Amino acid sequence: MVRLAEWAAVETGPGRLMPWLPAAFGLGITVYFAADQEPAAWATVTLAVGLGVATFAVRTRPVAFPVLLGLGAIAAGGATVTLRALLVDHPVLTQTAYDVSLTGFVETREKRERTDRIVIRVTSISGPRLGQQLERVRLSVRKQTAPAVGSHVSAKARLSPPLQPFRPGGYDFARELYFKRIGAVGFAIGAIKVETPPRPGGLSLRIMSLIEGVRDGIDRRIRASVDGDSGSIASALITGKRDAISATVNDAMFIAGIGHVLSISGYHMAVVAGVVFFAVRGLLALSPFLALRRPIKKWAAAVALVAISFYLVLSGAEVATQRSYLMTAVVLIGVMLDRAALTLRTLAIAALTVMILAPEAVVHPSFQMSFAATLALIATCEFGLHGLRPGVRSSWGARAALWGTREVATLVIASLAAGAATMPYAAFHFHRAAPYGVIANLLAMPIVSAWVMPWGLLALVAAPFGFDAPLWRLMGAGIEWMIAVALWVASLPGAV
Repeated sequence: MVRLAEWAAVETGPGRLMPWLPAAFGLGITVYFAADQEPAAWATVTLAVGLGVATFAVRTRPVAFPVLLGLGAIAAGGATVTLRALLVDHPVLTQTAYDVSLTGFVETREKRERTDRIVIRVTSISGPRLGQQLERVRLSVRKQTAPAVGSHVSAKARLSPPLQPFRPGGYDFARELYFKRIGAVGFAIGAIKVETPPRPGGLSLRIMSLIEGVRDGIDRRIRASVDGDSGSIASALITGKRDAISATVNDAMFIAGIGHVLSISGYHMAVVAGVVFFAVRGLLALSPFLALRRPIKKWAAAVALVAISFYLVLSGAEVATQRSYLMTAVVLIGVMLDRAALTLRTLAIAALTVMILAPEAVVHPSFQMSFAATLALIATCEFGLHGLRPGVRSSWGARAALWGTREVATLVIASLAAGAATMPYAAFHFHRAAPYGVIANLLAMPIVSAWVMPWGLLALVAAPFGFDAPLWRLMGAGIEWMIAVALWVASLPGAV
């Protein structure tokens, strides 16, 4: 009992309960989604404010303060998602509508394997059985016919209500589209015409058009140099456009347990930040004057922060990308401020920020699997991977052999930790598990880290000067190895 009391004192010491705040905040969000009816905004906000005042009042109490703080975080999560739902409230189609005429601005465009898909911000819409005016609709269009982002178009379409879950407890596509302010889905009938807009699209649309133009330009450069699935995956790693990957390769990647490579997340951000940081610091260190008299480490961190900010925008800024960007940014800012980044606190700050900005992400598999994997890796590192360290007096060959053994063991343990953490979520959402993930990660990830991503970053730098094509091809060669590994592991007995 004495030992248990000592452990409890350590685990509830200053700063140790901070990582539980986002867990409590997320619990409040899940309570909202579990409710049968929409909660009243005034009720949830009043509860959150009341608990916040009570928490402040007992801030000196060693027991009451953390208890009320946790309850306040739960209430704050519920209030946040309630206000978010109120903010995005919009009409939703309730029955299938045929022969709908609509005009609007193209906000997003996705290139897919068989068809393209666009989201239109509606300026006018009419048709039988429509019932009400919609703000946004998502349309499937023929391959290679999707207009550019920012275009004002007119089209004929058949629209349907967003899909409800196919089974009790299944993934709710309608909920996802609701928070994206999309009120109907369907497909275009006939040609889509680009027209002169009746009014300007606004600053946000111009920014979206500019970003999409940059992404499309890089995507075209990659595909002009690298064919097939290798080009599609290269584009996914750089621009976040992963919808053109063939179903065979896409399934093989996830069955093999390396599908996480296709979603730009912490791994990619860490590689980008690390490569830029060490490259800039190494170049600045070539000057004795700068190396001895200027804080080149902080300068390198600042450049790396700019680089990952550009990468965030370029990649489409999905939930996993936002989380990894926030974590990496906190670490880099810590370097610039001469502060050590506390990893669990970094994860907690990233989680809270994402949930405040997009509380609906809590029920999305991307959020759950991304944070579960990162938490497992941080916990594993804090527990310590300190075995197999070569001694100081060991021979050069022994040190090299032990270093290689330790790196392989670290990769195996990291793969097992991340795989074990994400497997329950994969089983729940996708009804499958990947038992051979360690094999695929061991064979593919070193190549992705040391070959694929560095060549991709160099190609981005060389693209404005027109020397990027050979670098994209070198990147594609590494991706071909990753695809071969994925197909081989996916073909093993019991791979899924």
